[in-house]
Amino acid sequence: MIPRYSRPDMVAIWSPQTKFRIWYEIEAHACDAMADLGVIPRENAEAVWKAKDVEFDVARIDEIEAVTKHDVIAFLTHLAEIIGNDEARFVHQGMTSSDVLDTTLNVQMVRAADILLADMDGLLAALKRRAHEHKMDVRIGRSHGIHAEPVTMGLTFARFYAEMDRNKARLENARAEIATGAVSGAVGTFANIDPAVEAHVCDKLGLSPEPISTQVIPRDRHAMFFATLGVIASSIENIATEIRHMQRTEVLEAEEFFSKGQKGSSAMPHKRNPVLTENLTGLARLVRSAVVPALENVALWHERDISHSSVERGIGPDATIHLDFALARLTGVIDKLVIYPDNMMNNLNQFRGLVHSQRVLLALTQAGVSREDSYRLVQRNAMKVWEEGADFLTELKGDADVTAALSEAELEEKFDLGYHTKHVDTIFARVFGD
Repeated sequence: MIPRYSRPDMVAIWSPQTKFRIWYEIEAHACDAMADLGVIPRENAEAVWKAKDVEFDVARIDEIEAVTKHDVIAFLTHLAEIIGNDEARFVHQGMTSSDVLDTTLNVQMVRAADILLADMDGLLAALKRRAHEHKMDVRIGRSHGIHAEPVTMGLTFARFYAEMDRNKARLENARAEIATGAVSGAVGTFANIDPAVEAHVCDKLGLSPEPISTQVIPRDRHAMFFATLGVIASSIENIATEIRHMQRTEVLEAEEFFSKGQKGSSAMPHKRNPVLTENLTGLARLVRSAVVPALENVALWHERDISHSSVERGIGPDATIHLDFALARLTGVIDKLVIYPDNMMNNLNQFRGLVHSQRVLLALTQAGVSREDSYRLVQRNAMKVWEEGADFLTELKGDADVTAALSEAELEEKFDLGYHTKHVDTIFARVFGD
């Protein structure tokens, strides 16, 4: 993660100060629960809360860790310096480091998911607004990059909305799956700590107790979380790629907003490049790069090892911070995207009616011509448009085999653009429910 592609609220979740604050809350709530059970004196549990308003000294913790070579012990030593060694006597009683580390990681991922879900709400709102704004603005649909049949710009935005709406549901499920905590002690047997302590800590942190942990929370949960982030990133790239195509000089059906004073090239003053969506394509790659390591973290030795730890210290902040930035950037792109309806229509008409070939094909079959012969008749006239620059309707009208089955009026009717937009309202109702 670099500052260029980060936003402060998400960065704060992964800061050392936030991490140590969550560690502290886990330890303090655990002490409360143990005091309720009569395992430790109430006054010792209450003493831990003396640090509730303290800003932990990150440099001091790092200094201690340089000696202990153990981050949790370094933090506990620093906490004892704050509240007193005797008062800290029962902190971390019956717990293991993973109880703190894993529960904290899941708290951070839940908080990150909440920010990402809010980001997605903003993006969905922008996509919905632009879909309705351009609901009936006709453009050419393309398959294999080649003109196919007419669609509308509204349908383009609507399909991206539907995709992102599915992604929001996936992220909500991933958030629920990752929202577990474990305070089960070494190898997860609760031998030295009562399960009621785990239940109390999880309740205070908004988590559910992990049904069965080893010495760690199972990493299939984390794998699903990061896989979901990867799918969302791929959807961002899907939208970005379409915009980049639409902004190509030869297409120019839409382009990123070009602000006053903006420069497109250090060498060519005329350039207006799709730099934001190109950047989004790169950011999507970064987010997806977390997926395979997260999947590989699922397989750990026996009850635990720490092969996952170094990976998660990197991919946790990087994937969520990059995705947060990407969602916000894409929302801005969609909000300000400049649409060119005239260019869309010019592109659609570029090949003089070829986009209506299927309607003519179907009309011929309905008029009694075999499908094979209908295809041959339509294609031989279509090829003249490709190869000679002819007008498709004119060629059809001049083909005696075609006019033997269809009148000129019937052929002309097959070139009505409105035919292709008659179900747009139905599709919008399916997508938006309105």
